[in-house]
Amino acid sequence: MTGDKKIKIHIKNNHWAPGSFPTDAEGEKNFTITEKHLNEALKNYPDMKEKLQIFVDWDEENFEKSMSNSDILLTWNFPTKNLKKIAPNLKWIHVVSSGVEHLLPLDWMFDNLILTNSSGVHALKAGEYGLMAILMLQNHMTKIVTNQKKKEFISLFSNPISGKTIVLIGTGSLGSSMAKHISLLGANVIGVNKRGKKVDGCNKVITIENIDSVLPDADFLYLAVPETPETKNLIDKKRLGMLKPTCGIVNVGRQSVIDYETLCEKLHKNEIAGAILDVFTPEPIDKNSKIWDTPNLIITPHVSSDDNGNYVKLTLDIFVKNLKRFIENKELLNQIDKKLGY
Repeated sequence: MTGDKKIKIHIKNNHWAPGSFPTDAEGEKNFTITEKHLNEALKNYPDMKEKLQIFVDWDEENFEKSMSNSDILLTWNFPTKNLKKIAPNLKWIHVVSSGVEHLLPLDWMFDNLILTNSSGVHALKAGEYGLMAILMLQNHMTKIVTNQKKKEFISLFSNPISGKTIVLIGTGSLGSSMAKHISLLGANVIGVNKRGKKVDGCNKVITIENIDSVLPDADFLYLAVPETPETKNLIDKKRLGMLKPTCGIVNVGRQSVIDYETLCEKLHKNEIAGAILDVFTPEPIDKNSKIWDTPNLIITPHVSSDDNGNYVKLTLDIFVKNLKRFIENKELLNQIDKKLGY
């Protein structure tokens, strides 16, 4: 970017609403970006700060008016219809989450518009959650919690995780951070990704087309993939049937990746040892949903990868790094591929 004209950044926050993001008041507090937050992130870049005009808004209160002359949009969601007409100067959108499935298909993106995400911001928290979840399943905690609800005192013994096989579907920042932790304890991690590219923490990596060859070997199935046309219903009824009854399942990706109805049936029949699920559609889960009463299941309310009180800072660290590159006319990091959807 060159010239004397200031670069206008429109920050669109969301008030919490069921089925949207954030889903509750605590989430709204944790994810809201203020001008103070951005100024703090820019404190080491005084020259860059002078080139910016910042407008902070909520929902769509002033969206069309402000976007008429905005260059950058920092947000989670926004109206995509007629975006080129509404925002003729828009050059870059940064999404504060790693997933962008709520914006798919990306056919609304016009030429030269760049879309980036916050992939990587979740890695530390997600890695620790993943380690916790696998160890909980290894130590029968889903069954122990179910027994507690039934007031049954049953000894369930377990062994160290060393030598157990974890099939990790999705080796991005969420999945790979878990793999690095669990591999240090001697677990065998088989990574599954699109191209079979090697990943730290994985003993081997296969392509997604070959997952059927490793599912029967899984002591644990760990799902950390975004929602795309390719991943929807990836773990369907047939593939759930390939798993050992002693297998445990963790999902930190998206509900659409796995057939929850069949999974719950298998948990009721003890055909799957246990599951820890962090993602649901919709969120929050309906109070009448049968999933609440499924045995050997632990539900976490989409908290596997979001730092308490630190998420905005981590997000803005990525955004500001890219903002510097934007001003210097350099290629932005974390770009979303329009065709792939991630």
